[in-house]
Amino acid sequence: MTVHVAPGMLAPSWAVTDWAEIVSLYDVMLRLWPSPVVALNRAVAVGLRDGPQAGLDALTPLPTDPALATYGYLSAARADFLRRLENWPQAATAYEEALTLTGNEAERAFLAGRLAEVARHL
Repeated sequence: MTVHVAPGMLAPSWAVTDWAEIVSLYDVMLRLWPSPVVALNRAVAVGLRDGPQAGLDALTPLPTDPALATYGYLSAARADFLRRLENWPQAATAYEEALTLTGNEAERAFLAGRLAEVARHL
């Protein structure tokens, strides 16, 4: 069964999210309002559309942008892609970095949980 979601509507589930459309929308945003955060969000969408290695590849140029150099979501995205690739040592390092870059307790709890999950594989 194929589920089609009209633009502007929420996908009924994660599995049917139209990541290709989301990447296309980020492409438009980058043309109209280029920003490092939009580029990061696009890279995450690419990874969710094309797989974790594609996401990592899309993230590669972003750490050189001063606006993202200490942006915890960049480290968290990198950590998630590395975890999904089962690159446990690099994922652990990226989760540790993300933890140092956030003061939000809910985010810290989530990241610490993922770090513990990854650490079981080291």
